[in-house]
Amino acid sequence: MRGLSAPQVRMTVVSGASRGTDLGLRERKKQRTRAILIDAALRLCLEQGYEHTTVDQIAAAAEVSPRTYSRYFATKEAVFLTLLDDVSEQVAVEVGRLPHGTGPIEALRSAHTAVLTRVLDRRGGAVTSDRVALILRIFNNANALQQSAFEYRSTVVAGALAKLMGVEIGDRRLQLGLSVFSVLIVTACADLVADAEGAPLGPALMIERINEACEQVAGFAAELFSTGPGGADVVTNA
Repeated sequence: MRGLSAPQVRMTVVSGASRGTDLGLRERKKQRTRAILIDAALRLCLEQGYEHTTVDQIAAAAEVSPRTYSRYFATKEAVFLTLLDDVSEQVAVEVGRLPHGTGPIEALRSAHTAVLTRVLDRRGGAVTSDRVALILRIFNNANALQQSAFEYRSTVVAGALAKLMGVEIGDRRLQLGLSVFSVLIVTACADLVADAEGAPLGPALMIERINEACEQVAGFAAELFSTGPGGADVVTNA
């Protein structure tokens, strides 16, 4: 460093390292606070229900101010929707592994089932079977959250799907695929709030429901142009 003495150089390097350490500490503190807020929201929601849980209560349980809460989450719904973000990040990775030309609904089906299968095998990282069961229990017990799940769109998943399809994110076919699959997965799993069908609440039930719903939608699509008005077979001219 021209113009600086050896002690000044050492001070500059130490100062830079200190700033880096401070930034690392601040980021870790932010991540801890965020995690504490999410845990507090989940605990209160399970104890008293989503509708009866307020932002002020979540902030108090996390021992922060409502203003601090608002720096992390814009609304009450937002803290719960972060549960979907963790899953979406893994889904986006799986979409990126699929062969080019895979259709949007099949891509999303395949990616979701791959992630859920990995969770079953305890290879899902932060996404565990217990976390999946928790998401189902909380979202399916609150109408407002179910509606939010219908409307939820992950930018990372949309980006991965756009790259797979070779289109822009605003492409209508891509957006239609995202919308159809969103309705499909929420509707297929809407009644899952406890153990059912001989299986525990969690990934296995979701995989079964998703595949079943996709088969039904494929059947609907096959029927769509196979018959004319009144159910008569459509005859096409060669």
